[in-house]
Amino acid sequence: MDPILFIDQERKLILQTYKELHLLAEPSWKEKNTSKYIKGLLEDVGISVQTFLGHYGLVAEIPGKKADVIALRADMDALVQEVDGMVRANHSCGHDAHSTMVLFTALALAKTKTQLTHTIRFIFQPAEEKAEGALKMMEEGVLENVKFLGGIHVRPSFEVPYQKASPVILHGSTVSIKGVIKGLQAHAARPEEGNNPLEAVALLIQAIRQIRLKDEFPYSIKITELHGGEASNLIPESARFTFDLRAETNETMEKLIKQSEHTIKNIANLTETDIDFSLAEYSPAAIKNDEAIKLAERAITSVLSEENLQPICKSPGAEDFHFYTLKNPTIAATMIGLGCDLSPGLHHPNMSFDQEALIYGTKILVKLLVEADQL
Repeated sequence: MDPILFIDQERKLILQTYKELHLLAEPSWKEKNTSKYIKGLLEDVGISVQTFLGHYGLVAEIPGKKADVIALRADMDALVQEVDGMVRANHSCGHDAHSTMVLFTALALAKTKTQLTHTIRFIFQPAEEKAEGALKMMEEGVLENVKFLGGIHVRPSFEVPYQKASPVILHGSTVSIKGVIKGLQAHAARPEEGNNPLEAVALLIQAIRQIRLKDEFPYSIKITELHGGEASNLIPESARFTFDLRAETNETMEKLIKQSEHTIKNIANLTETDIDFSLAEYSPAAIKNDEAIKLAERAITSVLSEENLQPICKSPGAEDFHFYTLKNPTIAATMIGLGCDLSPGLHHPNMSFDQEALIYGTKILVKLLVEADQL
């Protein structure tokens, strides 16, 4: 049987699997039940699955005539956010959809006994939301012998319309600067005896806002978290802050980080405070690979037609998928942007999309592997 026909026949099961994964929502590094669920379905059709100690990532593999590998990657974790007044794990970024599509790509090829020349590897990754999972999976050697790596991500309607798809998502780079300013505590009646860290952080915010780069690519930096003080009549000893940095390219991000660090050190000297800070939650920008993009274009047009191919999807968001290419620039890789009538937006607690997109998204991934097999 043709794997595309298999996907049509298994439509109800695909949608049911998505719903079950959606309800399993588990935060980063705690994807135990999600991983177990995916592993069971893969092993039921005879696909070999590798698990790892210390985390719930897994790798499934269908042997080919060659040891060289073409691969797909899916993320499994959910966000932790407030939903209807309760803080809980919630799949508002579509990782349940991504896992469903990659899972059924594997099942379609296995159950229809579709033989490709290359070995096919399916990477189910933990902790994308913390920008740590891709790095961990690379430590486990999941890119060994990989020539091509594909991914897919559901997109908001304003980026990619329903029943359209883009062969590449150009995510930007993002990083957080987290720090603590330590001053000197004092009674509010005797401020001269202390050194107020809140005044220091106020100066820091203004100084950060004045950063200007001579750069052709967009960037931004802004305060996103600030904590300090517990009493109205007391100058606190410390204040805690987070700045969010965004840049369209990795090179621009390097400049922005350098200028930010310089600014923080200047404010520490000016205010005679100690500012201890570090970088966190770094994700690199996408690196375009023309060869991989062409493969994705052919896969999309084969399933949706040429008129439903959207050339480029640009997003100010971040994705740790791009660590794979940053650390392994010889691999042809791309992430497909899937139009699915998604609203109000990614990470919104009430995010929803048209689940019919899971069907044509899975077909695109099957065709993508067929195209990549020609490498």
